[in-house]
Amino acid sequence: MDTRQLAAFCAVVERKSFSQAAERLGVTQPAVSLQVRSLEKRLGRKLLDRSGRRVEPTEAGLALYRGAQRMLALEGQLIDELEAGEQGENPGVAVSLSISDTQSVVDRVAERELELGVVGAARRHRGVVFEPFFRDEVVLACPPGHRFAGRTISLDQLREEPLIVMQEGAGVRQVIEDELRRAGTRLRDLEPRFELGLQESVKSAVAAGHGVTFISRAAIEADLAAGTLETARVKGLDPAREISVVRSAGRSPTRAAEAFLEFARARL
Repeated sequence: MDTRQLAAFCAVVERKSFSQAAERLGVTQPAVSLQVRSLEKRLGRKLLDRSGRRVEPTEAGLALYRGAQRMLALEGQLIDELEAGEQGENPGVAVSLSISDTQSVVDRVAERELELGVVGAARRHRGVVFEPFFRDEVVLACPPGHRFAGRTISLDQLREEPLIVMQEGAGVRQVIEDELRRAGTRLRDLEPRFELGLQESVKSAVAAGHGVTFISRAAIEADLAAGTLETARVKGLDPAREISVVRSAGRSPTRAAEAFLEFARARL
């Protein structure tokens, strides 16, 4: 995902105006409008309500804004870290963050389109190598005040509730499929109601009351703190995943990549 688009979008949300956002960013208003339209096209949903005198974020836009703030803050911190480093890093290094499903990340790293990726499942691929990064708990997320919230439920109870799942290829989905298989059932036996491609889309659907979903706890920490989501456990399931760094086999790492991983590990 292009952080320039995210920066333009966040500026519009904060200033409630395309013209004021452009002034803040030091660019033209058409440039800001183009960035936001491109972002909406990429995500396939409307992010801003432009009908009134002020520009307001839609529900999806508000969810994206919260995540985008974290991503832009991380980018800024990383750039500061690189500029302050003592190993001769290039202060002009720019960070480009792209969010895709696990299989797509692995394929792009194998083809050397990306130097490294962070994935939620170590899928076999002879063109890449995996390194442990951190352990991530997978939880059942539900809307605030939901009958599952704060409880441990059975698989039979879970079958009674609309289940939202990530698309095939997503690391969380593979973890849940493996965990359900060990419990003697299959994901399709739970008759998922929706299958969505973006993690933000899944979170928004749950927060809006359309169902429950299995998701990375790390991905919803801010939502849990804000009270827009709650969690539950499923008896017999203890899903977790090892988050891994994936690199192209035989490729020497750059200093910028090593600095990024050192920075990220220090903050995990």
